[in-house]
Amino acid sequence: MKKYCPLLVLLILITLSELSISSAQTKVQNVAPGTNAAATAFSAEPITVKTPTATLYGTLELPRSHRRVPVVLIIAGSGPTDRDGNSPMLPGPNNSLKLLAEALAERGIASVRYDKRGIGETGKAMQLAAEKTKTPVREEDLNFENFIDDAVSWGKQLRADRRFSSLTVLGHSEGSLIGMVAAQRMGAHAYVSIAGAGRPIQQIILEQVKPQLPPDLLKTTEDILTQLTAGKTVASVPPALMILFRPSVQPYLISWLKYDPAKEIAKLHIPVLIVQGTTDIQASLLDAKSLAGANPAATLLIIDGMNHVFKTVPAERDKQMASYSDPTLPVAPDLIKGISSFVIKVKS
Repeated sequence: MKKYCPLLVLLILITLSELSISSAQTKVQNVAPGTNAAATAFSAEPITVKTPTATLYGTLELPRSHRRVPVVLIIAGSGPTDRDGNSPMLPGPNNSLKLLAEALAERGIASVRYDKRGIGETGKAMQLAAEKTKTPVREEDLNFENFIDDAVSWGKQLRADRRFSSLTVLGHSEGSLIGMVAAQRMGAHAYVSIAGAGRPIQQIILEQVKPQLPPDLLKTTEDILTQLTAGKTVASVPPALMILFRPSVQPYLISWLKYDPAKEIAKLHIPVLIVQGTTDIQASLLDAKSLAGANPAATLLIIDGMNHVFKTVPAERDKQMASYSDPTLPVAPDLIKGISSFVIKVKS
């Protein structure tokens, strides 16, 4: 099966006018008999954080407890992926992040997951604010640091909340890099990467497009990436590469390309957990091992049979594709067990 190109998915994310809208819901769920008494029930409630340029909307999963509980800040991956792990690009929801958050709540661990800029409820609010002030929402105004700063804002708010005993940052896919940089700046107590890149994104882009491009366009792609990595915009882009390198997206790429995941994770001097599934068609075990190698104190958790959306699915095209739009498939039990055990041990 061909892997998806993460950059292609990313570029759809920042086409703000084409994104879908989601909304948070409030609910109460009961946990199966025999679970820890501190987590006999939990609620899902709306939560927001205000930044200088936008209000971000999310969902807080909060166990009912008389004591302080650990909290996990969940950062979604690339593309128009909302707080629940769903995308309008897919036929239906998979609810990967929602299911993970609920499973953590059942084990006495709170979490916040949120719609990024341009996505879901946050995207809708940004669009309404832009219409009110007659200020256009422009692709060229978005950069990678926006996502890092937003995660830091969430983290600082959660650290100041006396209901929580410790803060763990969890980043999935592209959210892995966002999370590891943000964790340094917010003073997080621990960090979890799931299916994160372990190499500079320019290497991964070239690896992904190499089988798809003729030699001349591949050489042009290499040249463009070299210039963008050096912080220079590129005026002349061939039509065939415009979706990747159009002028309005180049500022975002420049801000993203300057980060090396291996170098960033090496800066973390807090407990680190790196998770990778063996049937993930979008991220590789090579990347997980690269991250683990860059931070020798990190714990590497390899989950047999888990794919990119946390479901236990064999590496077969039809079953993989179906799992991306099947909310009835549960999250891999070893993922829940591994993250829960890690978070509960974190000290503030």
